Amino acid sequence: MISVNSQWYTKKWLSISLHVLFWLLFLASPYLLKISVEHDSGSHPQKDAGNFYLALTLTYMTRALLFYLNAYFFIPKLAYARRFGQYLIALLVTLCLLVVGDQFIYSVLIPGLHFKIWSYVLFELPTFIFIVMGSTAFRLIVDKIRQQQRAKEKETENLKTELSFLRSQVSPHFMFNVLNNMVALARKKSDLLEPSLIKLSSLLRYMLYETDEDKVLLEKEIEYLKSYIELQSQRFGKNADINAAFQPVTDGFVIEPMLLIPFVENAFKHGTGLIPRAQIDIRLKLENSQLNFYVRNRYNENMDWERDKTSGIGLTNVKRRLNLLYPNCHSLEISKADGWFSVLLKLNLH
Repeated sequence: MISVNSQWYTKKWLSISLHVLFWLLFLASPYLLKISVEHDSGSHPQKDAGNFYLALTLTYMTRALLFYLNAYFFIPKLAYARRFGQYLIALLVTLCLLVVGDQFIYSVLIPGLHFKIWSYVLFELPTFIFIVMGSTAFRLIVDKIRQQQRAKEKETENLKTELSFLRSQVSPHFMFNVLNNMVALARKKSDLLEPSLIKLSSLLRYMLYETDEDKVLLEKEIEYLKSYIELQSQRFGKNADINAAFQPVTDGFVIEPMLLIPFVENAFKHGTGLIPRAQIDIRLKLENSQLNFYVRNRYNENMDWERDKTSGIGLTNVKRRLNLLYPNCHSLEISKADGWFSVLLKLNLH
């Protein structure tokens, strides 16, 4: 999941730099274009050129004020409030003030320059309209980006809430199965009860303190799976043929916690019990940053899984989590054939 705040156009320093660069180029445009001005016959262009460029710079600075006045006051206070009449009046008053201000600047710095009000208004009107339109577009774009940021933040919070809910559905189901294992060992007065309780303690520690993180090391998730499989193996003993093969992982890859366990839970839930020749095969392999996780179990084709209200809850949750956390980065194949229920997950780890 990528946050909008991490995108380049939301960087405050970059936004300020672009504004400063734009207005520097805008103010320097007379010098870059080498504008010349005509004076009356008694003036000297070389002598008055400095004053002219100073006057032009000051008038351009007032256009910058117009840009931000429209963007941060006229539009949010008037246009967004649908007070369009007042908005137009505010723009006309601003245009008149700009013309009066320009006349004052030129009269002080260049006394010999002929200044015709209406001709000047017609000359400056396209620039005025261009700045107002640019300022309006700037404000609309900024507000659109902020709206997208708020929507993204809300979506992120909703996603966190949903993921927490999905994890809470997985954990009680797992605990129910493990506690059943402990009850079975206690009834048998097995010597395996004490080491099993120690192993259960380590599993609880993982669930309580590790799964709050967005990602955990793949090695820890594999150790969690191994511990769960060992507890189940102790429970079923010779009544189930359990084959688990995990490739050693030492490359520091991370994964969403509690993502793989539902597949294993489902295999033990539906692959044991009234199943002739119960067998569960589990394999995990990492190839070029791609996790290949394969789980299969025999199942009784005569049993109606739909009668079990909790059947498939784990798989439904993990599908949802995969779609939320690894969009376009995973493939999940689930099949039933010849008495085997198979799951193959391919996950691209970053």
